[in-house]
Amino acid sequence: PNEAPSLPPTSPRPRPPMSFFQEWIMSVPPVTRAYVSLSFLTTGACALDLISPLKLYLSWPSITSRLQLWRLFTNFFFFGSFGLDFLFHMFFLYRYCKLLESNSFRGRTADFLYMLLFGSALLLSISPLVPSIVFLGPSLTFMMVYVWGRRNEHQFMNFLGLFSFRAPFLPYVLLLFSVVLGSSPLIDLLGVAAGHVYYYLADVYPVVSGGTRVLRTPRILKIIVGNNDDAAAAEAA
Repeated sequence: PNEAPSLPPTSPRPRPPMSFFQEWIMSVPPVTRAYVSLSFLTTGACALDLISPLKLYLSWPSITSRLQLWRLFTNFFFFGSFGLDFLFHMFFLYRYCKLLESNSFRGRTADFLYMLLFGSALLLSISPLVPSIVFLGPSLTFMMVYVWGRRNEHQFMNFLGLFSFRAPFLPYVLLLFSVVLGSSPLIDLLGVAAGHVYYYLADVYPVVSGGTRVLRTPRILKIIVGNNDDAAAAEAA
């Protein structure tokens, strides 16, 4: 009997680059995705002259006298004009925000968002003492670096191939590096202070006080975010 001619094998259809980009975006945890995206959009809008950084920076007279309340939030999303310094900040923001949300706060999106809100409120309360710092996004990023380092104290890191150190020393290595480059250490020190306060209240105080927790994520925030702590606890068990 005559056999039907076999068709040549077909190679899989290449997927458009946009689909890979969309998959990568959706693989990023939600809070990290939102924060990094808003930071890029804010910087892009300023670069295109759609909005001026003068409308975004932290100005307490404008907030109290002119009720420009948006400044309480927008100062956390502007990291300077596009350039090497901006990419440097975006790298640390993306990396350590994602590491915290994917590991320490896995399944606890509301708790992670509450940490950022607590850190932001703490930085805002300190800001009148350092009026020269009008954008607090880098300090909030440094807070995340500090908390991640304290919660990964046994992990070794390497700085530019020069020396190794444990993760808790990462903020101080970066702070020293900034000073060597001629930058002011105040921005990083604010982040260290905020990170230490959060770490003490969230991780240390409950242990030394016999289980008393000072920081509790508000129930309303868990409802809004759609956080499912019970499911996360069951999965961890």
